[in-house]
Amino acid sequence: MTPPTSAFTCPAGRLHVIFGAGPLGTAVARAAIAQGGRVRLVTRSGQAPGAPGAEAVAADAADPASARAACEGADVVYQCAAPAYHRWTEAFPQLQQSILQAAGAAGSVLVAAENLYGYGVAGDLTEDLPMRATTRKGRVRAAMSARLIDAHRRGEVRAVAARASDFFGPGVRVSALGERLWPALLGGNAVAWFGDPDVAHSFTYVPDFAETMVRLGGEHAAWGRAWHVPSPPALSLRALLERAAGRAGASPPTIRRTPRLVLRAAGLFVPAAGEMVEMAYCYDQRFVMIDSACREAFDMTATSWDAALDATLAWWETGATTATLAVV
Repeated sequence: MTPPTSAFTCPAGRLHVIFGAGPLGTAVARAAIAQGGRVRLVTRSGQAPGAPGAEAVAADAADPASARAACEGADVVYQCAAPAYHRWTEAFPQLQQSILQAAGAAGSVLVAAENLYGYGVAGDLTEDLPMRATTRKGRVRAAMSARLIDAHRRGEVRAVAARASDFFGPGVRVSALGERLWPALLGGNAVAWFGDPDVAHSFTYVPDFAETMVRLGGEHAAWGRAWHVPSPPALSLRALLERAAGRAGASPPTIRRTPRLVLRAAGLFVPAAGEMVEMAYCYDQRFVMIDSACREAFDMTATSWDAALDATLAWWETGATTATLAVV
């Protein structure tokens, strides 16, 4: 993300406690450390190899007592943890509620990472749309977001949400733009896609997601609502792949659309694949996140497509085979 012209920096020495050390959590850690913050990365395993300089702590975020101990002394808490995709309905609300209570007890600001499922619609998406999702995962996301903002209004915690579309970037494997796409592009193979490759779709660069979360946590004026993360202009998958292929010196790949029936069948063996079926509307229609509110309020911009693609492709070409990513 291009540094804002207001030259915002978090006060040095603040303690940033981050739940989850996946690609987003580690990116938040790096962003906070770069601004002179102290970082505590919380995972079940107590490991955080992707964020040198961070204190790694073992805790069960879904357990209120464990989460509360992990948040002790925190100035800002970041909720970047999530259960397995197929376990959202049963596990996600309790996980976030536990972290919310822990942040409130510590007197911390809580910054929650969210996606766009709660709106339940495609089209041009703004933060003032009603949360009327009808899918199972969309209802979970909408309820969690409503609970977060309600807790802020009730004075239980100071909270803010950063909402992003499908994210991508170095280290991001489990995503629409992840391990099923970049290796195929770089290897000259067909790319499998489960939606219409010719409709505009927003994607968020994970370092931009992280920078926005750190910024929102330090901006009093941001608290009490959700903000869309500044992201590069929406592109169709076909246009994105053509651009990426040009950057990589590769030929644009053939795109093979995966039928929903195949996803349902795959879900018998890989639950996450089956879970994508109900979210197909996000990829079959125009799905564009309008991020002007955050850009204008805090003078922020997104990383350019070319810079984001270069970093992502470089990681897949050189770092993906050796990097350790899935730390929980």
